[in-house]
Amino acid sequence: MKVLIASDSFKGSLSSLEVGQAITGGIKNVIPEAAVRIIPIADGGEGTVEAMVIACEGEYLTYTVTGPLGDPVQAKIGIIQGGIAVMEMAAASGLPLVPKEKRNPLITTTRGTGELIKYALALDRGIRRILIGIGGSATNDGGTGMARALGIRFLDQNERELPEGGGSLLSLHRIDFSGADQRIRDLEITVMCDVDNPLCGPRGASAVYGPQKGATPEMVVHLDSCLGHLAEVIKRQNGTEIKDVPGAGAAGGLGGGLMAFTGAVLKSGTEAILETIEFDRMAEEADLIITGEGRMDAQSAFGKVPMGVASRGQKQGKPVIAIVGSVGEGAEDLYQYGLNAIIPIVNRPMSLDEAMAEGRELTVRAAEMAIRLMAAGAKMRSL
Repeated sequence: MKVLIASDSFKGSLSSLEVGQAITGGIKNVIPEAAVRIIPIADGGEGTVEAMVIACEGEYLTYTVTGPLGDPVQAKIGIIQGGIAVMEMAAASGLPLVPKEKRNPLITTTRGTGELIKYALALDRGIRRILIGIGGSATNDGGTGMARALGIRFLDQNERELPEGGGSLLSLHRIDFSGADQRIRDLEITVMCDVDNPLCGPRGASAVYGPQKGATPEMVVHLDSCLGHLAEVIKRQNGTEIKDVPGAGAAGGLGGGLMAFTGAVLKSGTEAILETIEFDRMAEEADLIITGEGRMDAQSAFGKVPMGVASRGQKQGKPVIAIVGSVGEGAEDLYQYGLNAIIPIVNRPMSLDEAMAEGRELTVRAAEMAIRLMAAGAKMRSL
């Protein structure tokens, strides 16, 4: 029996790799001779670089870059075969890098993310493509900090450089592209994004995500106007429309900024990863595919890992089951995408803290139960 495990992490409890190892333990308890392959998967958020490096047997490179508040931070780039660099903006510009009492999206910057891109450009590895996950940002600067690191300048009507952060963008008069790093032209950048928020408006970057980054209601209104003005200047100067593009509002407008300043393409994080690691080829060789995530509910049908894995497994005619931390309303929607069964790991009344603390053992038992049920089903079919 050949089993392919392709699960997201159980956030706060187990990494993608640890989930796979626990499921493997449960499978081996029932079928010791089973051939199991673990492919850690992410959706473009936290854990994306680790998942890609493990899946593709790549390597890490660590750099010192500018953090959201201007302080130096350490961030990793993953290098995988085919001249591909993988990075997470959260590693350089993420919310966990800013203490709660210092969160202020008026001044936080994506400069460090741009510095990671610049480091990738400088590698003597034949880098031709960058995959960048943009979940978990501390910023709301429309990607202007990222662009500054690549040599682009943002000037007011007196030709003075604007301060870092999204709060100064209403004063933007002109974008100076003359110093832009020309190597960007030869690079394919794919933005791994699992949200479809536009840049501005009630569902825009500032309104939806600004408060968690420290924005007051007054700041939200100001930041939304700032991003709207940035979009107008971009459209006027180079004809790129980003204001209403789905996903442009991701990471405080970094999605739109990457489109405008690097020519990046926005894509579902899960799909970008599954395509890059050649998941279909791996699925073709498997008898069973097991996926999972921390909580499965109606939102899982919108580009999350289990949906991507299940739909690809369905095309291959493979059975796909999900082992999940918990099940919420609408989880059954995943059945229409090729998922055959959903198995929660919680096996008795317990608190969330207990479930997270016992995550590994609970996952082992859930996997064992899944395999025993499949074996029982096979026996019934043979009667």
